[in-house]
Amino acid sequence: MITTNDRKKISFSQYKQLLGTYLGPQKGQVALLGVLILVNLGLQLIIPQIMGDFIDSVTQGAAVTNLVRLGVIFLITALLQQLFDIVSTYYTQNVAWRATNALREDLTRHTLFLDMSFHKAHPPGEMISRIDSDINSLNDFFSQFLLRLAGNFLLVIAILVLLFREDWRIGLVLTGFSLVAMLVLLRFRNIAVPHWEAERKAEADFFSFLEERLAGTADIRANGGRPYTLRQFFSKNKILYQRSIKAGLMVNIMLNSMFLVFVLGNAASLGVSGVLYFQGALTIGTVYIVFQYNRMLERPLEDISRQLSNVQKSMASIRRVMELFGTESRIKSPSAVEQPSLLQEDQPLALQFEHVSFHYEDQRQGTPEYDCAQTRTGHVLWDIDFSLAPGEVLGLLGRTGSGKTTLTRLLFRLYDPQAGSVKLSTYASQGKTMDISKIPLSNLRDQIGMVTQNIELFHASVRDNLTFFDTAIPDQKILTVIQDLGLSRWFAGLSAGLDTLLESGGGGLSAGEAQLLALVRIFLKDPAFVVLDEASSRLDPATEHLIERAIDTLVTGRTALIIAHRLKTVQRADKIMILEEGRMIEFGDRQTLAMDPHSRFSQLLQAGIEEVLA
Repeated sequence: MITTNDRKKISFSQYKQLLGTYLGPQKGQVALLGVLILVNLGLQLIIPQIMGDFIDSVTQGAAVTNLVRLGVIFLITALLQQLFDIVSTYYTQNVAWRATNALREDLTRHTLFLDMSFHKAHPPGEMISRIDSDINSLNDFFSQFLLRLAGNFLLVIAILVLLFREDWRIGLVLTGFSLVAMLVLLRFRNIAVPHWEAERKAEADFFSFLEERLAGTADIRANGGRPYTLRQFFSKNKILYQRSIKAGLMVNIMLNSMFLVFVLGNAASLGVSGVLYFQGALTIGTVYIVFQYNRMLERPLEDISRQLSNVQKSMASIRRVMELFGTESRIKSPSAVEQPSLLQEDQPLALQFEHVSFHYEDQRQGTPEYDCAQTRTGHVLWDIDFSLAPGEVLGLLGRTGSGKTTLTRLLFRLYDPQAGSVKLSTYASQGKTMDISKIPLSNLRDQIGMVTQNIELFHASVRDNLTFFDTAIPDQKILTVIQDLGLSRWFAGLSAGLDTLLESGGGGLSAGEAQLLALVRIFLKDPAFVVLDEASSRLDPATEHLIERAIDTLVTGRTALIIAHRLKTVQRADKIMILEEGRMIEFGDRQTLAMDPHSRFSQLLQAGIEEVLA
């Protein structure tokens, strides 16, 4: 995997490392592609020689058989050249797609392991642009940049050698123009890089905006937000257009400079050839050869300029890709080899928060979640200190912004607290607790399951949605879980059973059915600790009954944390915690608190409040 800590400049060694990493596994195909390109270039050099001989033979009155022989050789050579061109194009694209797909896979894997603070600062639309669009622009860089560049340089040298062979004066003139053309290329080679980089950033911003607005289409229409959204759409599209135009203009400066040099070169070579022809130093066939080589000289030089133009786009994308590779997660996870976990036993977990304080970092300021959660003290959570024994159920109450959701995120290590620690243990550990920062993330999250009110469903079958595309889970296990949860009647109502295709985002399912799918997911995972953001809130009575029964089964024999929206839900809890503005204002045994007339929990019960602001 490629990494870099330098956001401003990418060194040659890093380019070399990038090519080696993603072209190395294709050494054989790259070598074959190089041979195909060289053969193709060689055939291009031979064709004008054949035509020159043919023209001279005609003017000299050669036999028809000789002309036919030259014609057949020309046709065969031209067909072979086209064949090699087609085959090399195929291998070019094949090498490019393999390399870019591998890079895309590595970059996706890297971003998936970055912490939540990164993903909150970089919306999905931006990440789609950086992982897909940026890497697509590297197609030529991987497939043909070095090979084509080397091949074109070799072709230029070969043409100049052949021109010197025809006449040293012509060779000298065109060598001079070629050197001028190369100096122009070197002078303008990086002129468009910063502009392409700005264009890529504008594209990422545009797609980020587009993704968010498309996701909120219903709310935008319902609340009269279409005029504002369209104004923003045109504004961001205008910025993208302006930056694209500016980057294109910078490229055209280089291309037009090259075109001017070619025009002057054509005029000079034709002038010298004409003079030498009338002096009898050249035959008409040789003049044709000079003319064709002169035209051929334009093509590799144009190709080199085009490659340098493409590599300018590639350099901007490479910088963004390697910058993303260089971004490191703030959540550091030890490996299972470095730190064996205490969570390997199949037992409920004990949970301990030791004087935990937490606030979101500055990069999240200005987001709705940050503004809602951050308290007047600057902390979302402040000095949270409590413990749960294995198998106990905690009912968590509190108003919106009190820190309930943040507390569960710390348990999953989506964030790390600025002060204090979160610890877990099992009966088998004999009272020894382990800070979750010392537990491998994969092991920690395997042992904790969560069901929220917002269920993420994919455009896939019920089976794939339940197993998260894990084909190792047999259908019989899924059906057993459905039966154990008492969901057989619900399952029988699915049109095609496990093969029932769900729409993206859960379209076609009720909120209750989505919650049922989420509960089955948790049972298939079989965690030792479950977190429930009250799944039965605002459902019809029949579905609510199914979910309540499933939750009772789920929390049996497991430690659980239930974010309660209603007091009815916490009747299954052993302990109660009430949060207010990030502080734990009450914690204790549910029955004890209920019997204490001075406790906040008892007052809520006595007031008969069914809904708790959550």
